[in-house]
Formats: sequence, structure tokens, C-alpha cells
Amino acid sequence: MIGYEQALERLMAHARQLPAERCARSAALGRVLASDVISPMALPSFDHAAMDGYALNASQPCEAGSEHVVIGSQAAGDKAQSSSGMAWEIMTGAHLPDGLNAVVPVERTQLLETRADGAPQRIRLLDRLEQGANVRYAGSDVAEGRTVITAGTRIEPAHVMLLAALGVATVAVVRAPRVAVIATGKELQPDPTQPLVPGQIYGSNGPYLVAALAAAGAQVLSCDTVDDTADTYADAIQRAHRAGADVIISTGAVSMGRYDFVPDTLRALGAELLFHKVAMRPGKPLLAARLANGTLVMALPGTPMAVAVGFRFFVVPVLRAMRGQATERPLYAVLDAPQQSKPGLCHFLRATVTQDREGRLHAHVLSRPQPFRMEPFVQADVWVVLPENAGECLAGSMVLIAGLQPGALFAEMSQMPQEAAS
Repeated sequence: MIGYEQALERLMAHARQLPAERCARSAALGRVLASDVISPMALPSFDHAAMDGYALNASQPCEAGSEHVVIGSQAAGDKAQSSSGMAWEIMTGAHLPDGLNAVVPVERTQLLETRADGAPQRIRLLDRLEQGANVRYAGSDVAEGRTVITAGTRIEPAHVMLLAALGVATVAVVRAPRVAVIATGKELQPDPTQPLVPGQIYGSNGPYLVAALAAAGAQVLSCDTVDDTADTYADAIQRAHRAGADVIISTGAVSMGRYDFVPDTLRALGAELLFHKVAMRPGKPLLAARLANGTLVMALPGTPMAVAVGFRFFVVPVLRAMRGQATERPLYAVLDAPQQSKPGLCHFLRATVTQDREGRLHAHVLSRPQPFRMEPFVQADVWVVLPENAGECLAGSMVLIAGLQPGALFAEMSQMPQEAAS
């Protein structure tokens, strides 16, 4: 049996970043950049008004009470005009007429005269106006040639906004990891429209993994359900290999029972076993292997929470490495109730999280942590991770936590209930 940290290190030694491909900006959401994005232009690309008002030359400050003749009007989208140093009516986003360098808001002026068509002809300033007031200068947001998004960044809607503003139509992204899922067990009924016969259960591990993989940015090639025989499992592995899977995840048949054929079957297929059995709970029988072509096989125990732990703490780090993402930063919370862990085992416990008035996270471990129970998983916000040497963890201890999905905890924090600061 191998420790969790040692097992993860051994697995990650075989996780390689996948090649890059071009991707249209419109399809880039959730993808990971393979190379830096360099700004092809300045943003803004020209000096423009920050609000509706009047553009003036304020190289020498224009004093309150000064009067100015307005000779034209400039709207957003109009070409730059020559001002001859005179005032212009201007709209938000409009190009500043040449020679003008400040904008006074319309509400801080008094209209003295209008033209026949209703356009302003002469105004009086109510406040002193200095150069640069209410002007957005070219390049004040992004300078041309600047690195605006770095490689390894997961594209979010804010990135799409910036890319669109810069006129970037395509980006280089890391190819999504291709993953095949195999659920083993003759008791599994994969079709929810079919009634169960005695001894059957509806398969849940496969649908969970498909959903979790999609949320983690992987491309799911297939989700097969096979019976408890080595031949059908071997066939499913070979189909996944031929389909080009980078990772194969199977569930069940990996422990020590008479029907636990996975280790021997993988050896027969020429796979290199990286480890089998990890000092952790749940999921101790977990196995990792590498096929001759480099495809990684993660064989998870069939118990639902063993599958969830195996995915979150082994598969997710592999997928991140394949996508060129950095290791997740650790998060910690205050343990609200004492926990007694079994020495020598790394424990993964389902918990809810609250945030106190001082911003500290508090973790409340859910009761009845049996690994077959799925309802507490739905109720949980995070996993609490207690290392092998944790022993007795007193209330108030700081413990490592991880969101059920990578990055999900940050999205949920704004909705967390608040507790009184302790």
C-alpha cells in the first residue's frame, strides 16, 4: 500500500501537457490557453470622451464662469474632426476632436445660446476644468504588445470580453483530454427507462463521471457498462485505446474479491501498474496503470464516494496537468467539530462551509460518512482532507479543504451563509 502523496506524485510523473490547437473565440469558453495572448492593438485605440458633455482645450485650465463657443458636435462612431481649438459638443465614447483634451459634463455647464436646429452654440462652465478631465486616453487600458492573458489560463467570460475588444478572433488552446469511462458490474442497469429486475441497481458512477469530466474540461469519448468478466473489460479498454483516449477511468472490480479482475486484466494487456491500494479512506483499492502507448488508466473502486474521491484527488490533477493548468492552490478552513482519524490513512470527509464576519471559512463535517451514501455528497460544499498523521483533530483546528469541483468553491462563497465571528 502506498501513501496518498506518494501515489499522486507517481501518477503525475506520467501526466503530460497535450498539444495545442487553434480555437475560435466563440468556442473558447472553458478552454485553457496554450500560449500567451499578446495585445495586437492599444485599448482604447483613440482618445475619447468618458461622458456626454463638451470637449475643450484645457492645456491652460478653463476657469469656472468662462464662456465658450461650440462649433460642432461629435458622436460615437464619427471620424475625428479638427477643432481649431474651439469647444465641441461630444457624446460618450466619441473621438476627441484634434486639439481638445478635456471634457466637461453637460450637467456642469449652463447653456447660453442655441442654433436654429437646437444645437448648442455657447456655454458657460460651472466648475474649473483641467486637462485630461473625463478623457479616456488611447492605451490607458491595454498597451499594444502587452501580454494580456497568460498561457495556462482557463478562459472565462471576462477573458472573452477582452479578446473581443482587441479583435482577437482565434486563440491557441490546449487540446481537451479525451477520456473513456467504463463501469463494471452485472448488477448495473445503465438505462433509466428500463425497470429493475431483482438484484439490479441503476448505474450512477458512469453518469457522475461523465458530468464531472465535462465540468473539468475533458472530452468524454464513451461511457460503457460491462459485466463482471475480464474479457468484456479488456474489450472495453481496447476500444477506448483505439478511440484515442488519453485517460481511461473504470469503476469496480479492483479490490481483492473473486470478481475483482482489473489488476490481472491490465497486466495481461501489457500495462505498467503504477500503484495499487492507497492509504486513504474512502477508495483504498484504487489502482493506476499506464498502457504501452502512454494512456493512463485509473481503476476506481465501485462505491460512489470512492469514485468521487478518486476523481477529485487523482483524476482532476492529471486533467489539469494535461490542460497546462497550474496545481490548485490550497485552501484552509476552521474545523467546527472534533474529528478522530485512523492513523496511517488519509481521510476525505464531506463537509459544508460557512464564512464568519472576519472572512474565515468554517468546515462542518457531515455525519454518517458511509461511502455508499450519496445524499450527503449532494448536501456538501467541500471535501475536508485529513492527512495520514492527523490523529485527533480538535475543534478550531485548521484543515485543508477542496471544492467538490476545482474552482467551484470560489463561485459558491458569495452565497454562503454567514456566522457570527468567533
